[in-house]
Amino acid sequence: MENKVIIIGAGFSSLASACFLAQAGMSVTVLEKNNTAGGRARRLEEQGFTFDIGPTFYWMPDVFERFFAYFDKKPSDYYQLERLDPGYEVYFDKKTSFKVSGEVDKIYELFEEVEAGSAKHLQQFLKDARSNYEIAINDLVYKPGFSLSELVTWQTVTRVNKFFDNISSSIKRKIKNKRLVQLLEFPVLFLGAKPSTTPAFYNFMNYADFELGTWHPKGGMYEVVEGMKKLAEDLGVQFYFDQNVEKIITEKGKAKGVVANGITFDADVVLSGADYAHTESLLPVSERMYSESYWKKKTFAPSALLFYIGFNKKLENVSHHTLFFDTDFEKHAEYIYDLKQWPESPLFYGSFPSITDDHFAPEGKEAATILIPIAPGLEDSEALREKYFKEIIERMEKLTGQSLQDDIVFHKSYCINDFVEDYNAYKGNAYGLANTLFQTAYFRPKIKSKKVDNLYFTGQLTVPGPGVPPSLISGKIVSDQIISKLKPTKQHEKTV
Repeated sequence: MENKVIIIGAGFSSLASACFLAQAGMSVTVLEKNNTAGGRARRLEEQGFTFDIGPTFYWMPDVFERFFAYFDKKPSDYYQLERLDPGYEVYFDKKTSFKVSGEVDKIYELFEEVEAGSAKHLQQFLKDARSNYEIAINDLVYKPGFSLSELVTWQTVTRVNKFFDNISSSIKRKIKNKRLVQLLEFPVLFLGAKPSTTPAFYNFMNYADFELGTWHPKGGMYEVVEGMKKLAEDLGVQFYFDQNVEKIITEKGKAKGVVANGITFDADVVLSGADYAHTESLLPVSERMYSESYWKKKTFAPSALLFYIGFNKKLENVSHHTLFFDTDFEKHAEYIYDLKQWPESPLFYGSFPSITDDHFAPEGKEAATILIPIAPGLEDSEALREKYFKEIIERMEKLTGQSLQDDIVFHKSYCINDFVEDYNAYKGNAYGLANTLFQTAYFRPKIKSKKVDNLYFTGQLTVPGPGVPPSLISGKIVSDQIISKLKPTKQHEKTV
């Protein structure tokens, strides 16, 4: 008899889990609150324009390849990739922007041109970053986070200083130019923490950036979602949408199923890819592992104010991915992590995918997604959103040397209230918990409930952390734990 698994949510980690569990011979049902798969990675279509609502960067392509290889598949079986060159562009002021090439040798040339001698330091930095990446991917990130001993290997012991040093300090020891420092600190934003509080070991993100490169799936990140969903369906996974899970059913300390829209779904295992704090709120207080005070003490990665904009013309002087760092990086971080207030003159990021891919906008027009990182839990109102929209458009006009306001066909915003409404996100967080030292691996919320047997968790609030590649890995970690416990009839044999 097949073991029945109910998965709450259809984000990347849930989709990955569903594939692994179905491959192992389990009966898998996914219940999704919204009307499409993808979780935070949904799609918006408006007046002929298309937008990825959530993630827009495709980094760490090896993780995606490894995921599909478990099923004897390749990413190209589901979507087509293009390596971007430049990977992205960074504006520092009206006269200065750096285009980060898709070729690492040209990045060395850029560094040397800006600061003599810095290319040599960058080469050594990336050599160290590559070594850390290999250790992380091969030895650390696929661990379940049950014990501190998981972190103790020969490689990590010899690099223990990398966990107690921080990225910001390690960069600034050798490279002095402020703009080059910001280029190297930028990938840490994907980890959801300040460079000054992120362990230096995480410089492996710089290897992912400069060496592995920035890619674009034709049609956008939602094509990856659809590819994973098709794989899951081919493996026998059943999906039900518009299913709001209201309760996790327990009996004598065991998860027995869920109630969604008043309907009971029985299960041998319940796995939640939904917000961790929200998931536990579906249990009696006595069966929750983490209290409200626990979550309040945690350092969350930023939330975001996003704008989806249709322009009635092609834009000039921007790249597919463009960062606007024309204001104080450290001051903005202070507003997010220390002051927990709406920022003054925030940094922001722009995605202009129709530069690369005509799927995103009608001919002669441009689709743009603008993201401002902000602290979770802030007051969110239409007035505040419009205030920042006006400021961002004016700064884009100034920095890129073109008029924009009269060419806006429409714009839509998405912020804290929407993250709460659509994803039950704690304080409207967008990226989960920050990867600070004491929120890494063993120190993150556990993938298995200690109070309710057969209740598991996956996604950005548990191991290994925020981001799309870590979400795929999280799905592998948790499914391995479920499979090893239930010992299904069909052997989970595939390893890569």
